[in-house]
Formats: sequence, structure tokens, C-alpha cells
Amino acid sequence: MMGRTVFLLPGQGAQHVGMGKDLYEGNATARGVFDLADRELGFELTRVCFEGPEDRLNATDVSQPAIFVHSAAMLAALGEKDAWKSRRLELAAGLSLGEYSALYAADAMDFQVALRLVARRGQLMQQASLAAPSGMVSIIGLDEEQVVKLCAEAAQGQVLAPANFNSPGQIVISGSKEACERAVVLAPKFEARGAIPLKVAGAFHTALMAPAAAELAKAVAAADIRMPNAPVIANVTAKPYESVDAIRKGLVDQLTHPVRWSQSMERVAEEDEVFEIGPGKVLAGLMKRINRKVKVTNVSTVEGLAAV
Repeated sequence: MMGRTVFLLPGQGAQHVGMGKDLYEGNATARGVFDLADRELGFELTRVCFEGPEDRLNATDVSQPAIFVHSAAMLAALGEKDAWKSRRLELAAGLSLGEYSALYAADAMDFQVALRLVARRGQLMQQASLAAPSGMVSIIGLDEEQVVKLCAEAAQGQVLAPANFNSPGQIVISGSKEACERAVVLAPKFEARGAIPLKVAGAFHTALMAPAAAELAKAVAAADIRMPNAPVIANVTAKPYESVDAIRKGLVDQLTHPVRWSQSMERVAEEDEVFEIGPGKVLAGLMKRINRKVKVTNVSTVEGLAAV
């Protein structure tokens, strides 16, 4: 018996120079998605994706639409395959930014609507990051209770909190630059196996993103959003959305609340057919630490597309 078809959509950090170039050159449908994105955004996103420079692609206001467009182009190419026309998406989830891709995959938003929201989200998060020196640190080997205690001791009156529950034993904390630096120094005291500063623009999924969330709420409120045709798991609650109002609230709350990815993946069963749609293999790697019995097929290249 075939398991459910499940899509996982990657978030920021999955981008890399050259992403989508083979897809653009080898699939006319995907090429149309990239070209439409260039026209909608008013700059050559494709050129940055294919040629870099890396620092430009890694900028929050570019990497977020770049990852979304890559996922959308791959979904379009996948959807035209004969073997997929009889399939029905039955569950979707996306990591942070990837939640927009998941909602798009489940037909909760049209492409242009999702792209405009993602582009606005990236701009606002970039602005909030520049407004206050901040960062993120991946903590290895501690549970949630220990990480909360580490944050409390390192904060010293500044913002520092768990931001991404990626997998058992890997929790990313986020906050003020100095608080993050103190957390790296204090981590061995809590017997963490590692504390790795991440190359990100700022303290995503914390109170430092409140100015971005306030502005994003206006764009989300005005956007044409409908109920998805398959359950989409919310990052903030790790539960499927049950109303359009909940989707609007979840997309805004996501900026200032932690992403509960590990808990979200508890809804994916061993018998499910799970596909990571978009650049990189980050989510497949996390799944190996969450539940090794769940097999994730990566669909990020023309070669990967042909294999499914």
C-alpha cells in the first residue's frame, strides 16, 4: 500500500550559487517560473542564483525569494510528469521561509501572491537585522530545558531565546550579538557538545524581529490566501492549519516565535513517501536525526527530478 505523498520545503540557508541553473536550462516549465519571478521582482534573480556573487545570494532579501522560486519551479516541473498527475499531495511542511513554499504547494496561495510576500518578508527581516547587531548559534547536545537555562544565563538582560528546534540534540538560539557570544563561551558549562555561530543576518524568530513582524502583518492581511488542499503544518504550533485566519497569524508569529521543526516531523510516518522539494539536502539530513526510518527523497536538480 502506498503511503501518503509528503512534501518538505527548505528554508534560508539551503541556497547556493548555481542553484536551479540545470533546471532552467533543461525544463521549459521551470524556466517559465524563473522568468516570471524576474519580471515580478524587477531584478534578475536568476542571474544571482546561477552566477552569484555568493554574498549577494546569501543576503536575506535575495536568498528568501531565491529559495522559494527554486522550490516553485521544481514543483511545476514535477507536476507535469505523467507519473505525478495521478498523485495527490497529502501533507506539506516547510522550514521557516519554506512554510510559504509549503502553502504554495498546497494551493493556499498563487505564485505571484506568495512571491510578493516572501520578497517583502526578506526585505523586512534584512532591515530588522541591520537595526540591531544580532545573530544565531547552533547548540549541539542539549535538550530544550537545558537550552532555556543557557539562554537565561547568557542573556544578561538582552534578547536570547531558542529559535529553531531542528532535531533532537540540535537547537538554534537567537538574539543580541553579545548574548550569542556569551552563550558560545558558557555552552561547555552546560555540557553542550558544540556551539556554532551561524552565518545569518540577524536574530530570526525572536523579539528582535518584532518591527519586521508588524510590517509583514499588513502585507499578509492584504494577501489573497485560501485554505490549502492538503494539511500544512505550522512552524509555530507543529500542528496543521485549520483556518485562513490561523495561516495569517502563523506567518506573522513565525518571525518572533521559535520554529518547532522536530515536533512537526513527528507527524510524518515511516510509510509516507517524503520528498524534499528545493535546493540542498538540509531537511533530509535533519530527518535522519529525527527519525531514521523515514526516507526522504531529495528533488533539487534535473537529475533528481528524473529519478522520481
